[in-house]
Amino acid sequence: MSIGITIVVAVVTFLVGGALSYIFFKHGLRTKYDNILKEAENEAEVIKKNKLLEVKEKFLNKKADLEKEVAIRNQKIQQAENKLKQREMVLNQKNEELQRKRNETDAIKENLDAQLVIIEKKKEELDVLQSKEREKLEAISGLSAEEAKERLVESLKEEAKTQAQSYINDIMDDAKLTANREAKRIVIQSIQRVATETAIENSVTVFHIESDEIKGRIIGREGRNIRALEAATGVEIVVDDTPEAIVLSAFDPVRREIARLALHQLVTDGRIHPARIEEVVAKVRKHVEDEIIETGKRTTIDLGIHGLHPELIRIIGKMKYRSSYGQNLLQHARETANLCAVMASELGLNPKKAKRAGLLHDIGKVPDEEPELPHALLGMKLAEKYKEKPDICNAIGAHHDEIEMTSLLAPIVQVCDAISGARPGARREIVEAYIKRLNDLEQLAMSYPGVTKTYAIQAGRELRVIVGADKIDDKQTESLSTEIAKKIQDEMTYPGQVKITVIRETRAVSFAK
Repeated sequence: MSIGITIVVAVVTFLVGGALSYIFFKHGLRTKYDNILKEAENEAEVIKKNKLLEVKEKFLNKKADLEKEVAIRNQKIQQAENKLKQREMVLNQKNEELQRKRNETDAIKENLDAQLVIIEKKKEELDVLQSKEREKLEAISGLSAEEAKERLVESLKEEAKTQAQSYINDIMDDAKLTANREAKRIVIQSIQRVATETAIENSVTVFHIESDEIKGRIIGREGRNIRALEAATGVEIVVDDTPEAIVLSAFDPVRREIARLALHQLVTDGRIHPARIEEVVAKVRKHVEDEIIETGKRTTIDLGIHGLHPELIRIIGKMKYRSSYGQNLLQHARETANLCAVMASELGLNPKKAKRAGLLHDIGKVPDEEPELPHALLGMKLAEKYKEKPDICNAIGAHHDEIEMTSLLAPIVQVCDAISGARPGARREIVEAYIKRLNDLEQLAMSYPGVTKTYAIQAGRELRVIVGADKIDDKQTESLSTEIAKKIQDEMTYPGQVKITVIRETRAVSFAK
């Protein structure tokens, strides 16, 4: 019994204790919850205040920035208003000045109108007086106004002719002094600044051999080797009694060079027969073609000329094997190109274009075909075909006056071509042609009336003309020299220029007895 009561008491006590513990635990949780809630409310209040402060600060900053922008804009507007006011003041001043000048112009115009009326009246009075005076003069002189006018015009014509001739002579003398001096300076500077080489080509090449025994091997059995060589090269091979020499004859220098090199290889190798000849000639021809292209490229690089068509480069290379009046064509082209560049620089023109035109001016002398055209026109057509510029094409075509010159490059190329060809030792002339040219010069001058003697001197560069003092006066000598120069220029072909000097002298002879 007591055990059961004890158990009951224990159970009741346990339950009561648990209930009390739960009540106390619940109360503690509520208290802790309330505390946390208060803390959260306090923190929220603090965050709210902070955010409000930040927003207020940003608002104040924005407000300050806007106030600054407004102040700057107001300042700019104020400056623009000030400028407009200044412009308005200037315009008002100009308007007032314009109005004042307009008033002055109107006053001047009125004054001029009044003066014109007075002038018209004076003119009418003058016409009346002139008519009266003319009538008086006609009555005194016995001549009409038209007759007097004709006589006066004739006298004025003679006087004007004399003065005009004197004026023309003065102008020509002054032009000769200045133009000749300047032209000589430019030409001399151009020539002095260009170093030249002289090369003379013939239509015959002499191939030297060590002994005459080789001649028999070159000829071959029944002449088959020499026939094969001539057929392969297109060159006539002359084997005669000349010791240790074989003559290669052809008008094409490229063929002669191929034949010479082929012969050299055949003689060096020792194997000479038709099959070997054809093989060697083919190799040499390919080598010479490559050498031609290489020479053209090297020439353009040396002269600083770029962008040429490959065919033009090949034509320039072929110039090495061509000659004109005994002057190597490539050397002549290089010399002309350098002279053109120097002269263009002296005249303030483009030296690169001038050098290009000078190099290409004689490309018409080395075509693969021989058309019936002058070499200048053929060279111009080749340049046009390979897309050269129009002024360069015109300079090529006009350097012998076959066409009209349209650019300043053309006379420069013409002059430099003449300088290169006229240089002493540059070209070889046939003696008969040279003597004929001198005789033609003298005979041409002798055909004029009053000429007593003529002398062509300085290799035909100067013509001395002696006239009779009793037949021609001093003024006529000037016109005579001009006429002879013009006739020589129109009718004769010559390198460089010819100076015509007319000499008139009076001799007084008496005898003492």
